[in-house]
Amino acid sequence: MALLGCIGMVTDDERRFSMEFGKRMGELRKEQGLTQTQLGELLGVSQQQVASFEAGRRRVTVAMLPNVAQALGVSVEQLLGVKAENGKRGPTPKLQQQLQRITRLPKAKQRFVIERLDTVLGQASR
Repeated sequence: MALLGCIGMVTDDERRFSMEFGKRMGELRKEQGLTQTQLGELLGVSQQQVASFEAGRRRVTVAMLPNVAQALGVSVEQLLGVKAENGKRGPTPKLQQQLQRITRLPKAKQRFVIERLDTVLGQASR
């Protein structure tokens, strides 16, 4: 085990957490249908940095956590792998994930999707 308090030294627990976090981040990214390049663009980092995060070689800063969670359509707690105590939280429903992806589209494409939804919903209510 590495020494605590030494600059650049990482404990086994921290290394394990980074690996698990990176794996979870990659799985969530794929569930959202995002490439590493697309996620990097959303976060303002390179594809290589995203790959390093996912491999556990590089740590996501605390300040970046809310942005990563938002881009992946999950809470910070879910991103960190924190289990909900009341059991009510779980994976984000697919429809909610899709809505979050739509909000990241350019405005013209958002209007296109909304028009199609309005058409389908209007037909369903007849």
